[in-house]
Amino acid sequence: MRLWIICLCLVGNLWAADFYSVKERTIEGKDISMEQFKGKVVLIVNIASQCGYTPQLEKLEALHQKYKARNFVILGVPTNDFGGQTPEDDGAMKEFCQKKYQVTFPLLAKRTIKGKDKRALYQFLGGDVGWNFEKYLVNKTGEVVEHFKSSVEPMDKELTRKIESLL
Repeated sequence: MRLWIICLCLVGNLWAADFYSVKERTIEGKDISMEQFKGKVVLIVNIASQCGYTPQLEKLEALHQKYKARNFVILGVPTNDFGGQTPEDDGAMKEFCQKKYQVTFPLLAKRTIKGKDKRALYQFLGGDVGWNFEKYLVNKTGEVVEHFKSSVEPMDKELTRKIESLL
């Protein structure tokens, strides 16, 4: 009996072993596969609309614009997991990001990123996220190479040097 349970757990997590096999939904409700980011450097950021770090959205967009021509993309991941700081539904969150901060980088649908129901992408990223606006850097081959805490600004030299080294 125990062997059977262990096998189920392993099979259930096989997809999470490869970044490019992770599938999610966009904020517009469309299916998206991380496979579309093959050959790109990806910065994954859990975002919120009512957090002290929310102004980072403006700097994230500037970072996206600075490097997007060099195969860099930011993936915004709305979640209401930390202090209820993203109460909006997907439509309102998309509108907030676009109107207030002119965000053009892709956004995923709002879902949890912690606990037993955490979204597939964060199961792959591993570890525990402590707050909004934590950043995971994924290289061109789909490996997580760095995790930055919320206090690291998008244009911080440590972050931009790491991005440039991967491009």
